[in-house]
Amino acid sequence: MQHLALIALLVPDYDAGIAFFCDTMGWDLLEDSDHGNGKRWVRVAPKGAQTAFLLARAVGDQAAAIGNQGGGRVWLFLQTDDFARDHAAMTAKGVTFEEAPRHEPYGTVAVFRDPFENRWDLIQFT
Repeated sequence: MQHLALIALLVPDYDAGIAFFCDTMGWDLLEDSDHGNGKRWVRVAPKGAQTAFLLARAVGDQAAAIGNQGGGRVWLFLQTDDFARDHAAMTAKGVTFEEAPRHEPYGTVAVFRDPFENRWDLIQFT
């Protein structure tokens, strides 16, 4: 059996990543361990998720890729079982949506950006 365990997500600072994903989004902080020389192993995930994000602090030239790992496209898809609930909660916490929710043949969706400029879909499939 295989599953996708981690996706590395570039952030400017570990604590900024933790603040957004854990404080704003309500995700779990699975691990925050010091690996020396300013490096940390920081894993965050939505509650109950099998796949987590490894928050990777960008170093040097990597900083230019923060928010552009998807080449300007939506590249992260956050599935919900209650779009209205999560959209309202995220909006109340200051998450920036680029559009009003829309109903598509595949479900209800709206594009948002995290504070690092990554584009996401919040989506409830039909």
